[in-house]
Amino acid sequence: MNVDWRTSFWRMAGVLLSRKATIRLRARGKPLSSALYALACGALCSLVLLTGCDRTAPPASGSYAGLGQDAADFAQVERGRPLQFPDDFGAHHGYRIEWWYVTANLKDDQGRDWGVQWTLFRSAQRPGPEQAGWDSPNVWMGHAGLNGPIGHRSTETLARGGIGQAGVDAQPFRAWIDDWRLESRDGENMDRLLMQAGGADFTYRLNLDSEGPLVAHGDRGYSEKSGQGQASYYFSQPFYRVEGEIEHAGERVRVAGSAWLDREWSSQPLSAEQKGWDWFSLHLGNGAKLMLFQVRQTAGAPYRAGTWIAADGTATALRNDQIRLTEQTWTRQDNGKRVPTQWRVQVPDHNVDVQAEAIEAQSWMGTSFPYWEGPVRLTGAPGGRGYLEMTGY
Repeated sequence: MNVDWRTSFWRMAGVLLSRKATIRLRARGKPLSSALYALACGALCSLVLLTGCDRTAPPASGSYAGLGQDAADFAQVERGRPLQFPDDFGAHHGYRIEWWYVTANLKDDQGRDWGVQWTLFRSAQRPGPEQAGWDSPNVWMGHAGLNGPIGHRSTETLARGGIGQAGVDAQPFRAWIDDWRLESRDGENMDRLLMQAGGADFTYRLNLDSEGPLVAHGDRGYSEKSGQGQASYYFSQPFYRVEGEIEHAGERVRVAGSAWLDREWSSQPLSAEQKGWDWFSLHLGNGAKLMLFQVRQTAGAPYRAGTWIAADGTATALRNDQIRLTEQTWTRQDNGKRVPTQWRVQVPDHNVDVQAEAIEAQSWMGTSFPYWEGPVRLTGAPGGRGYLEMTGY
């Protein structure tokens, strides 16, 4: 690949990827339509992924199968590596993919349900450390979602690494892409955060305050995903209390509730035979928390695991045979995809038997890598609320 051409390309792409540029793109004096903007972003994202991939080809757009590609040149996830704070709040540049992921279940002054999502993804297109300038191996992608009485809204922003458009600092903690922020309010760690993001038709600004400890999933943070050696490093902060404001259509709404932050990084989290996952983060009515996931296989039963988190933060890993997840109601999305939007979730060892039903069944994220994400209401014992994510449908 010609280095001079690549540098010139990234200079052009950097301008297009900056939020200030993309929101000001004009066609005959008018903003670009959402469809045209999505087409432009999709094409640009494909070029971004293809450029700089000297050794490792990216997955096809919209596919999660790429997470099962061989990643021998990248840093490997190994059992027994202890989580290290504050370093693990920050980026892990030797690994191929990682994310900072927050979901919040909220209510307004009228008692109406709202849900908020804030996500920052880092994807390395080749092994190696971060570099300042146009030769950075990293591509960054931000997703923001809003659910509530207005239905579902989502937006996406893309950025190139190495030129100040996006990044993460471990301490003081700060994750950003363009003008979206997830950052410490006291200049230290993740205990007290400010979270803000938004798109053309919504914004939110929320304060998050932790009321419990960080939780390591799996074997002290080593989270298996396949039973064949594929794994990630994975920890959460599921004990945030939230207060803040949502704005949509010129209306500002005060909200409060609870939030869950996930930190996860890997180089090959799936096997080649796995095609997507269903993931639950649940705030139970008795004060406990529950994380469950199943990774679906192209053939055979899915791989399941989870974590039971007592009200005091004590975590217990859950095996496949302790978890029962049953699809009950399927909903066709506006794009024709069918996904299960009501589930029966059972963990008999901890007296959990709940119906998890989407508050808004039409919650498809029509982003560069599409998936379903939205808040769920829990009925049955012990009740509660939470979030559901489904990929690969």
